[in-house]
Amino acid sequence: MNAPDRSRVRVVLAGGGTAGHVIPLLATAEALRRRVPGADIRVLGTAEGLEARLVPERGYPLVVVPKVPFPRRPDTRALRFPGALRRAIATAARAIRDGDAQVVVGFGGYVATPAYLAARRAGVPIVIHEQNARPGLANRLGARFTARVATTFASTELPHATRVGLPLREEIRTLDREALAGAARAEFGLDADRPTLLVFGGSLGAQRLNEAVAGAGAELLAAGVQVLHLTGAGKEVPVPGPDPRTGARYLALPYTDRMDLAYAVADLALCRAGAGTVCELAAVGLPAVYVPLPIGNGEQRLNAREVVEAGGGLLVEDAQVDAGWVRGVVLPLLQDGPRLQVMAAAAAEHGDRDAADRLVDLVLEAAGGQR
Repeated sequence: MNAPDRSRVRVVLAGGGTAGHVIPLLATAEALRRRVPGADIRVLGTAEGLEARLVPERGYPLVVVPKVPFPRRPDTRALRFPGALRRAIATAARAIRDGDAQVVVGFGGYVATPAYLAARRAGVPIVIHEQNARPGLANRLGARFTARVATTFASTELPHATRVGLPLREEIRTLDREALAGAARAEFGLDADRPTLLVFGGSLGAQRLNEAVAGAGAELLAAGVQVLHLTGAGKEVPVPGPDPRTGARYLALPYTDRMDLAYAVADLALCRAGAGTVCELAAVGLPAVYVPLPIGNGEQRLNAREVVEAGGGLLVEDAQVDAGWVRGVVLPLLQDGPRLQVMAAAAAEHGDRDAADRLVDLVLEAAGGQR
C-alpha cells in the first residue's frame, strides 16, 4: 500500500470566540504549514470572535458559522436552538464538502459542535484538542466520535485522551528570554539589572490584580522593583511616579502586542491562570503567582496545578489578593533572586514548546487514514 500524499493534505480547523481557542488553532495551522507547505487549510469560526480578524490576517480562509450557544434554561432561545443548530451544521458541512476535507480538527467553542456533527455525518475523521484541564461541552460531545483526542493537561478527563500540551504561537515557542532582554528593556523603557514584576489579566484585565498592585506600587518602587502592568483595555490604575531614591518606574499600559518582550523583561509574573497563560509562562521559564478567576467551573485552578506542583509558580486565592498581600508576599519573592532562579528552572522543565508538532502528527495520521 502506497503512503498517502501529504503534500496535498486538506484540513478544516474549527474553533473560535476567545484567544484560548483561536491562538492554539492558528499555532497548529502554522505548524502544519511548516510540515506540509502545500496543505489546504480552512477555518470555521464566528463573525463575532477574535478569529474574524486574526484568521484572515494570517492568510487562512474563514468560513463563518452561525454562533449557536447551548441553551441553559427553557426559554425562547431553547425553542430556536434546534433550527439554529441545523443551519450551523449545514454551513460546516458545506465547508467540509467544498474543501474535500480529509480531517476536521476542533478546538472547542461555539463552532466546534456543528463541525463535529457535520464531520461525523460525512464520515470525515475528527481530531480534538482540549485546551483546559476541565473540558468544555463541545469537546465532551466530540470525544464520543473519535479516538484522536489531544489534551493540554494530563489531568483532563476525556475518552481516549493523549496529552500533547498546548500549541504555542511562534514568537513564544521560539522565545529566548535572555537573548531578547535588551530589546525588551528598550521597548518598555525599563532598566537593566532591576527586579521586574509583570502584571496582567488577559485582554480585559483583572480588576482585583489591578487594584492590589497599584495600591502597593509606591512600596514596590521604594524597594527598587520596577513594574510592567498591563491593565486591560479600558482600565486605568493610579500610577506612582518614579521613586526619588531608587529611580524605579511603574509602567502601566492597557495591553501590548509583544507579550514575548513582556515575558523577556520580567523576573516574575502576577496573573490569572488561563490555560494559554500557564502554558506560555512555563514554556519560556518565567515563574508566576497565579490567581485563578474565582468564577466559572474552577478550571483555572486546575490549569495551574501541575506547574505549581512542579515548583514553577504559586497558587493564590483571589480573595487574598490586596495591596497588603502584594507587600507581604510578592515583594519578598521579587527580592529573593535565588528562589526566583529555582522557580524559573522548574517552570522551564515543566514547560513544553513542541505541542503543535505533536498535534500535527495526529492530524496527518487521521488525514492518511481510511475515510
